[in-house]
Amino acid sequence: MTLSRRTVLAAGAASSLVAATAGAGAQRRPSNAARFALGYAPHEGSFASRGGLIEQIAYAADQGFTAWEDNEARGRPVAQQEAMAKALASRGMTMGVFVASMPKWAQSRPLLGGNDEAEREGFLADIRSSIEVAKRLNANRMTVVTGFLDNKLPLDIQTARVIDVMRKAGDIVAPHGLAMVMEPLNTRTNHPGVYLQTIAQGYAVARGANSPGVKILADLYHEQIQSGNLIPTLAACWSEIGYIQFGDNPGRNEPGTGEINYANIVRWLKDKRYAGVIGMEHGNATKGRAGEERLIAAYRAIDGGERA
Repeated sequence: MTLSRRTVLAAGAASSLVAATAGAGAQRRPSNAARFALGYAPHEGSFASRGGLIEQIAYAADQGFTAWEDNEARGRPVAQQEAMAKALASRGMTMGVFVASMPKWAQSRPLLGGNDEAEREGFLADIRSSIEVAKRLNANRMTVVTGFLDNKLPLDIQTARVIDVMRKAGDIVAPHGLAMVMEPLNTRTNHPGVYLQTIAQGYAVARGANSPGVKILADLYHEQIQSGNLIPTLAACWSEIGYIQFGDNPGRNEPGTGEINYANIVRWLKDKRYAGVIGMEHGNATKGRAGEERLIAAYRAIDGGERA
């Protein structure tokens, strides 16, 4: 979730984005780049040297990427959301996740398992207001963070309350064909104090909520830090996993810059016939265009079954 705090574009740029999308779409040639076998999704900043948001989407499509991810989409002006959706549709790209309910990181809130019912109601209000955003973006997945631990309460009580509020949230989104994906976050490097810390814990909450609108976001960067054992964990929890994100450790950059064998994970996902989006929830190890080229090469390598 660190990348979910990337700077939101100013509202004043929205109208120019709409115009740029229309003009560029009329002149752009089809890409000659081979499409990736899996739905890897870059985000704004992955190809920063290529221009603004719309230009980066176009460049990603030209490199063979078939999906896009935007954690900040909910906070963008409506015109900007519409411009992004139009750009993706024009290139046959799938929209990945956006963050439906952003925690207050500095205050370690909300406490969804705590005693304050107002915090749970605030979370549900965020979910309700995110439905129109999802429809506007043609997205069917949205990220949620299940809040922070309340050190004054037993963990089992908090778990029961988190399950209850997630079940209610699932009842809100499921009729619209949407699913929330709960993101477990590591506490050892990035997010001390969060409630949901492992994919296995997310599995318990998702099974308890028992809703098609409640699934797990398996961010493998976080899981590697917190627990490791990635492929067996994915296999055990597969029925409740609704979205996947990549990022190597240490450093949270592209595959091949750390210890995770993403080529093996990609082979496993292909064997599972995974057809969903894989968010590229990481930075580029090298800045500038050289880093962008290295990013593409890293995904070409693992997509072809090579160690990047």
